[in-house]
Amino acid sequence: MVSKAKLAIIGLAAAGAVGVTLQASTPAEAQSGAASWYGPGFQGRRTANGERFNTHALTAAHRRLPFGTRVRVTNTANGRSVVVRINDRGPYVGGRVIDLSQASARAIGMSGVARVRLSRL
Repeated sequence: MVSKAKLAIIGLAAAGAVGVTLQASTPAEAQSGAASWYGPGFQGRRTANGERFNTHALTAAHRRLPFGTRVRVTNTANGRSVVVRINDRGPYVGGRVIDLSQASARAIGMSGVARVRLSRL
């Protein structure tokens, strides 16, 4: 019997998803792919969960994870990691798995787009 997670991976592959890998780990889910960041232009605007966006907070946007979920984001190029809280939805650019606040991106030494590994805590 094929698990729901395997079906989701098969569906992503069939849809031609690029740069997105989903793998099960115990007990949390791990994901890797491209990360981007957003900042000053969104400062003070409402996030999807209703709070005001703070570019200096360690927060992030993810498509599916519940609001309040804590995620360890590791920059695969340098090994630096940061724990962020999901408070928004996104990213809206194909092939990206997470959008970090500017502070979160700086914490892992990221500028622009970087390859990251996510571990749900």
